[in-house]
Amino acid sequence: MKITLISVNYEVLGKVQGVFFQNFTQAEGKRLGLVGWVQNTEHSSVQRQLQGPMSRIQEMQQWLQKKGSPKSHIKHAEFHNERKLAQLEHNDFCIVK
Repeated sequence: MKITLISVNYEVLGKVQGVFFQNFTQAEGKRLGLVGWVQNTEHSSVQRQLQGPMSRIQEMQQWLQKKGSPKSHIKHAEFHNERKLAQLEHNDFCIVK
């Protein structure tokens, strides 16, 4: 059975800066075996790109919509630019400063 790899960009809005959201997101992404990056934005949100097996991406999307870091308060998570991949474009899950 061939595993479908996908890439998806998204942004999480709410109280997601100053609450270690990036660190927890990186840890959860690595736990799920995903690659990509996470970065704070100028308008107090967090944006990123994830790549990996579709089922694991879906798990991460649920985590981003409902859980996040312990002190975060997620108002909304937007997902866009989903596309299939022949191979992963990243080697790790990084925090971009």
